[in-house]
Parts: sequence; structure tokens; C-alpha cells
Amino acid sequence: MTSPNSLPPEPSPIEYPCDFPIKVMGPHDPGFVASIGAVAQQFDPAFNPGSIAQRPSSKGTYLGLTLTVHATSREQLDALYRALTSHPMVKYVL
Repeated sequence: MTSPNSLPPEPSPIEYPCDFPIKVMGPHDPGFVASIGAVAQQFDPAFNPGSIAQRPSSKGTYLGLTLTVHATSREQLDALYRALTSHPMVKYVL
């Protein structure tokens, strides 16, 4: 039984394991893609950095990346999102 001040954990709408796309925006810098690929590999050792899709912004200032990781749990995805959002080159993570 839960206490009145705590909520039971919500069931995840995601069924694990699965391939999960994550969009990341940062500077159009040569090291950005490699750096984000290295972060993804920390959480998905089989992640292939060569599979990252890239899309430059209209003015070429920013680079949008789509990386698809093999997600095994909500905890893994939460940790990956925390690592990406705290990365100094990352502007947004979706």
C-alpha cells in the first residue's frame, strides 16, 4: 500500500527491449557527432555511431542528430537523457 503522499510508479508506455530514437540538437561542430556517439555507447555498448542521422539547421549554425539506441529499461533511458542534457555541447534533447 502506498502512503497518501506518494504515488505508485506509472507503467511505462514503452515495451522493453526496443530500439528507441532520440533527437539531440547542438552546434555544427566536427566533434559534436563523435561526442554524442560516445555518450550513447556508454548506455548501449552495441550502438553504432555511424548510424547517427544528421540534419543541419537552415543557417548551418546547429546540427540536429537522431540516434537510435537499443533501450533495455526506463532506468537506462533516463540515465542516457540525463547524460545528454548535461553535456556541454547539447542545446536540446527530445
